[in-house]
Amino acid sequence: MASGPSKRSNQPDGSPERPRSSALLERAQKILVGGVNSPVRAFKAVGGEPLIIERAAGSRVWDADGREYIDYVCSWGALILGHAHPDVVAAIADQAQRGTSYGMTSPLEIELGEKIAGAIPSIEKIRFVNSGTEATMSAVRLARACTQRDLILKFEGGYHGHADAFLSEAGSGLATLSISSSPGVPDSFAKLTLNAPYNDAAAVERLFAQHPGKIAAIIVEPVAANMGVVPPVRDFLASLRRITQRDGALLIFDEVITGFRLTNGGAQQVFGIHPDLTILGKIIGGGLPLAAYGGRRELMDMVAPLGPVYQAGTLSGNPLAMRAGLATLPKLAAPGLYDALDAKASRLAAGLRASLREAGIPGQVNATGSLLTLFFAARETTEPEGATLPLSASAGPVSPSPTSQLSNYDDARRSGTGSYAAGAETPISPLNLPSSTLPLPANKVSTPAEAERIDPDRSANQPNIPTRMGGVPSEPVPHPPTTNVSNYNDAKRSDTEMFATFFRGMLARGILLPPSQFEALFLSAAHTDADIDRTIAAARATLSSSNSPPQTQRNIH
Repeated sequence: MASGPSKRSNQPDGSPERPRSSALLERAQKILVGGVNSPVRAFKAVGGEPLIIERAAGSRVWDADGREYIDYVCSWGALILGHAHPDVVAAIADQAQRGTSYGMTSPLEIELGEKIAGAIPSIEKIRFVNSGTEATMSAVRLARACTQRDLILKFEGGYHGHADAFLSEAGSGLATLSISSSPGVPDSFAKLTLNAPYNDAAAVERLFAQHPGKIAAIIVEPVAANMGVVPPVRDFLASLRRITQRDGALLIFDEVITGFRLTNGGAQQVFGIHPDLTILGKIIGGGLPLAAYGGRRELMDMVAPLGPVYQAGTLSGNPLAMRAGLATLPKLAAPGLYDALDAKASRLAAGLRASLREAGIPGQVNATGSLLTLFFAARETTEPEGATLPLSASAGPVSPSPTSQLSNYDDARRSGTGSYAAGAETPISPLNLPSSTLPLPANKVSTPAEAERIDPDRSANQPNIPTRMGGVPSEPVPHPPTTNVSNYNDAKRSDTEMFATFFRGMLARGILLPPSQFEALFLSAAHTDADIDRTIAAARATLSSSNSPPQTQRNIH
């Protein structure tokens, strides 16, 4: 595979010298729609010529002309260990010699399923599929069958794949291209999807009041990452759990991004909420196409061949992806892995904030664990550097806050250990749907161990549940402080032209960011302190060379 000599991409913004990449792009545009196989790769939102990548290793990718970039896309979060990790590559190569697809069940599927269920207690049974879209589509079909209801509630800016039900006010690529929906989606389908602003539990309450007994499920990214990174405000996720419990609807966590990204147990472990169904993808496949949906036993037993809800796939559970996942997940249980990853992300976030302040450019950095987004959006108030949520933070016992106002991380820590401890509301019990809708009563448990696995009350009220399963135990992590960018409308007010300028400047300095204001930056275990230092230096140089607003606009946190 010819890639040419390794070079640093240090050409001035707007004058790339990538002759081989340009020739390949010209060929691609003749055969691939838009020259790409996923829209955001076309760089429409940021301008310039799309990259053609030929190889990758660790934290780096190289384009067709041999130019080297520090990569913060990391296959959109799938590569938490970095590119071409030697153990993952070896596992894939070994499996390829044993067969790439069997069309039958293999022991690998059982082993990976057991590892996932062991890390995420709300998953009692699982079904592997090939993409996040396939998983969300299947989970929603299952929710409708179990509740005998048709409506689905999602959140504006939340992206759950490109199935018809999810293309209304979606984030990710649709937000990047300013597409509010998509032609080809029948009005009758669109009417079955309700949208609420993210972080607005009152709006959810209103929709449930308007459609009593008709909403099958709420589907939510527990940490929104497809409108840029937007953490949940305190009690938001717990409110969704209470609302669905009360109304008999299901709660679906889309953890395609957050699953095994924030911690081994996913965002639901971090925030102490047990959803009814969970959607996973990206990291569980170790960089190969793999996704899954899983949840409570009595719900999953409605899926064929045990139940009437049909879903199938020729390549589902293919052994190559299973081996890649099995090579990846055990490494995430290494003590200190998430702590180190979060620390690097926190240092990068702090460096970006400092670079914004120095340049006098309005903006804010939202960060949760190893996910972060720099929004070119002005803030009305100033928050201290410590407002970023370090998911690995370990603190002693905390007491309830005397006030509900969250203005910094110390305030958040005083809110309690986990979302249930933070509020005055009574913790909920497991979902109890009418017995006529399920093969088994939803509240039926046969053993104390099973009760603890499905009962969010039990885990939420334990004093020392480790948030790093396999790592150093720490207390459940409190909710992040409120930020100005707290929903999709806030995110859309960002200066996308400024982001495009920033993106091109960073690319010219050898830093590859996601080519959209509405995507998350992903760090991997392969990123080094030197990578972070170089990235911060590149950001400082890029921002200082931009057209800065007047000094009076220095309102960056």
